[in-house]
Amino acid sequence: MIPPRESPSFRTGWKSKSIAMRTAHAFLADCNVGRLARWLRVLGYDAAYESRIADPELVARALAEGRVLLTRDADLTQRRVIANGTLPAVLLRSDHVEDQLRQVIQEIGLESPSLEGGGLTRCLECNQELEPRDKAQVAHRLPPYVRATQERFSQCPRCERVYWPGTHWQRMRARLAAL
Repeated sequence: MIPPRESPSFRTGWKSKSIAMRTAHAFLADCNVGRLARWLRVLGYDAAYESRIADPELVARALAEGRVLLTRDADLTQRRVIANGTLPAVLLRSDHVEDQLRQVIQEIGLESPSLEGGGLTRCLECNQELEPRDKAQVAHRLPPYVRATQERFSQCPRCERVYWPGTHWQRMRARLAAL
């Protein structure tokens, strides 16, 4: 694990001024932490991801949308708007997604939402909020076994991907419980 360089964005009181006062957490992950964005979506958080965007545009988008910037790029955290606390950012210390997720939860002060029952609330691909669907509405998009064994479905209104609480959801819950 590589320790982060000291950054003014990690000063005492930074969290209480910039992040803890927010009522809803929205994140913007840079190109180095796309898997983290997906896992934040699993937890139900609005986590946008940009795989190809220049640093100035990334910072501008995070500011415009009121998002916490997530990055492994220490140089990015030296930008004035981050260093002075205008734009909250988390400089991630690890390359491992589980460690990154643990760090974000601790530094932001997120409460792990209940992972019981339900299922996903956000599309893992495009970050849109999922909408509940009746089986009849999505049956044509389901594999035969899923059609025969599952009753609860949701769908992304943007990419139309269909979700259901199958064994993959159980594996994700187990992985998150291990944090």
